[in-house]
Amino acid sequence: MDFLTLENRKKIANRLFYLALLIELVLMIAEKSELYFDFESYVFRVTFVLTLLSVFVNDHSKKEWVVIVLTWIFTFICYRITGRNELLRFATFMMAAKSINLGKTMKASFWVSLVGFASIALLSVTGILGSIAVTTDYGRGDANELRYVFGFGHPNTLWGCVFALMLLWLWIYGSKARLWMFAILLAIVIGMYKITASRTAFLIGIITIVMALIIRYLPLLSSKKIIYIFTGLVTPAFCVAFSIWGACISYVSRYEFKHPYYKQIEFIDELLNNRIHNLYRANERHAGSIETWKLFSDKISEEYFDMGWVRLFYWYGIIPTAIICLLVIVFIYICYKRRDAWSIVLLLALSIYTVIEATFISVYIGRNIMLPIFGVYLCSISERMTKNNVFEG
Repeated sequence: MDFLTLENRKKIANRLFYLALLIELVLMIAEKSELYFDFESYVFRVTFVLTLLSVFVNDHSKKEWVVIVLTWIFTFICYRITGRNELLRFATFMMAAKSINLGKTMKASFWVSLVGFASIALLSVTGILGSIAVTTDYGRGDANELRYVFGFGHPNTLWGCVFALMLLWLWIYGSKARLWMFAILLAIVIGMYKITASRTAFLIGIITIVMALIIRYLPLLSSKKIIYIFTGLVTPAFCVAFSIWGACISYVSRYEFKHPYYKQIEFIDELLNNRIHNLYRANERHAGSIETWKLFSDKISEEYFDMGWVRLFYWYGIIPTAIICLLVIVFIYICYKRRDAWSIVLLLALSIYTVIEATFISVYIGRNIMLPIFGVYLCSISERMTKNNVFEG
């Protein structure tokens, strides 16, 4: 039957994936606003079924099916232990991305997100939905500090959305960008600092632009192994190590004055607006501190805190997070083989940002801009995928 040809199956699988991605992006945009929506779990079920069907419809070798089934078994076990289904949903989403056109997918994510975020800001400015600014204590001892949010509820949320758009733009257009375009990016980062007063986010934005400039104007570096080792492996490893250290010494910050390195810890914690301190002191269970970590998390570990890598260990467990870190290493190797320095720029920027913010460690697939790239690249390990051109457009 013509309907069951390999080409038609791939088309159907990809359309199912694109529909799921669109729904997830719209849901993410709605969640970023001050719009109340209480049916997210039902939407997650719909998108999960769509990606599940996409995986079944698409073509896979016997070895690929073994990997797929083992992944489903492991992530389902994680779901039963922790009560969190994100690993199962995210893994299925990435497997459904096997044969998509990655260039067009990233462009679609960028433009849908841009229109959505601009709509949130416009609704705020016109007084229809959301506040333009919020006055509160942002952790610096000033209860009357005013920062602009433009409908996003919190200045860090506003910055996180702008940062995601910046990273998507760099991945799509960075290799052909002109110097004046980078100047505009710099102006945006400076402007966001002025209205959100986020010093750490400002620093990360500057680092990201510098990395992008180096890759853009020194393209020969894309073929150098040291770039992938240093920026792609060492830095994420340092970010994870720093987060583990923060969870280990979180009890020290602010209270253990007799600790020999108390002043140094306090200094670092102040730079992070008490994020290390809050891992231990923010609630009675000391959620996030190292003693609350388990090989696999549990159903009562649901507390929220800012340090993203710590949240990953706390929410899902040491074993699942260790596997995620191994997959990141595999991803870096694939980037090196493809000489894809732009994906490394995104990975590096997100690794640093996730140390202090958990924006991309979330139940929302639409928040994690790296998932389509991860899906295509990890699936490309198979010989069939490496022969397909998924980067047109």
